[in-house]
Amino acid sequence: MTTQSDNRSVVRRSLLGAVPALAALSACRSSRPTPASPGPHPAEGQPGLAAGARQAGVDRPAQPQTHTLASVYGLPPDADPAPVLARLGSVVLELTGKARTALGTEAGDLTVTVGVGPRPVALARRSVPGGLDLPAFAREERTARAWGGDLLVQACASDPVATVLADARLAAALEAEGASRRWSQAGFRPPGGGAVRNLLGFPDGIENPCTPAEVEQEVWLPGPGPLAGGTVAVVRRLRIDVSGFLAQSDARQEEAIGRRKADGAPLSGGGPLDRLDLSAKSARGRYLVPVMAHARRANPNATGSGRMLRRGYSYHNGPEDQGLLFVSFQRRLRTFTATQRRLDDGDDLMRFVTATASGAFLVLPGFDAKRPLGAGFMAGQS
Repeated sequence: MTTQSDNRSVVRRSLLGAVPALAALSACRSSRPTPASPGPHPAEGQPGLAAGARQAGVDRPAQPQTHTLASVYGLPPDADPAPVLARLGSVVLELTGKARTALGTEAGDLTVTVGVGPRPVALARRSVPGGLDLPAFAREERTARAWGGDLLVQACASDPVATVLADARLAAALEAEGASRRWSQAGFRPPGGGAVRNLLGFPDGIENPCTPAEVEQEVWLPGPGPLAGGTVAVVRRLRIDVSGFLAQSDARQEEAIGRRKADGAPLSGGGPLDRLDLSAKSARGRYLVPVMAHARRANPNATGSGRMLRRGYSYHNGPEDQGLLFVSFQRRLRTFTATQRRLDDGDDLMRFVTATASGAFLVLPGFDAKRPLGAGFMAGQS
């Protein structure tokens, strides 16, 4: 489990540029950015206000910021989530509002995204379609503090200092309400939109929903109702045996991924932005994208589960603990679980991957100064 002191070391290293500028994040198959919800659409380094019908940090800004600090908290057994969420929302508005002076430095494009786990959902007497209970999967190192949780708080910004200061401010507010941090992880990704390279050196080409209609259908919970404007988030810290994977030949690495290392083009042919052709075969009748290639096994056409909007970040806690902070947003948890089960059934990449932290959360609908965070949702309490 990563401790708070471990994370401080990670942040110091990232500030000094000691980690490579690589990250794993999905790309749309076209050059168009993922369209955002109605509201401000900040460019890199520009303000992105939190208030609105939906929380920031999911599909806005359209181009994900380069740094993140994600933290998961637990609440006391007898705690009422409503005042905790209201207080947390007020701090988020202070950090990301028009004044933007609460950090003591320019907040830039800082966004803060808040989700609640299964227990606060039950306390609110609400029901999330498909639930929030993640089953056990293969290759997991489970610890009590790094599994599940009551609150997810993710700060993202182009300036890593902003994420650290925001995380500290949010932690102080939550601890004053009796919450305790269970685990946290800093992450990074290269600047720019589109496909970016991960720690294995491959451009990540798994599709994201791109058009407004796709995002509405695949990501946001429909209305009317108390969940409208929310979404389901899955957050997992995936340790990757980078040296073990890279010890393979380039050809074997490409077979495990299902894409060319140079540009991310699918082994089935075409360019980096072309879709996989899962039916393409060689003259000898062998699939061009191998049966156990990650690109095939995780493909939504193969899983039948729909697509998730991924906003993942690479992390580097040291040579023995580095990998991917996997973050995905979807309308139903099954979109993730069906995909992960297929990977467990066979995937040449996953034998290098171990989950060391995991949780599913309901990202609450948007809020503002007049409508506190969680107001409509927690109104379901009796």
